[in-house]
Amino acid sequence: MEPRIIKTEEHYRYFRREVEKLAVLDPDPESAQGVRLELLAKLVEDYETVRFAFAKPDPIDAILFRMEQQGLRQKDIAPMLGGKNRASEVLSRKRSLTLPMIRALYEKLDIPPGLLIREPPARYQVKRASNRHLSGSRRRHGR
Repeated sequence: MEPRIIKTEEHYRYFRREVEKLAVLDPDPESAQGVRLELLAKLVEDYETVRFAFAKPDPIDAILFRMEQQGLRQKDIAPMLGGKNRASEVLSRKRSLTLPMIRALYEKLDIPPGLLIREPPARYQVKRASNRHLSGSRRRHGR
């Protein structure tokens, strides 16, 4: 099969097998097989990047994950977040991280700043008026 942009799982598996076969041969990069290996590997890599993309965690999830990895408790990171109360507020998502907190978390826990400066996803709640309220409003306004 001629190399082309991978759009299906079937093509992905086929080209991946081709890459594996060619890689074992370890062809010279300038040879026809070497050029084909490079092209197929790029196509497979591009497909995997799009198909198997992982969502980045929000800042608090990143902190909680690192705490779990290192066996830390809230009291252990409280100094980095400005004290026990602030740590509680941050971890419960009631307070945003500040720049000094982000620096401390990066320096002491090695959490990438790019994860810490992300805004957590917004949570919206829509309040609906009751039917009784709407019907009374319509009567008052002549509707």
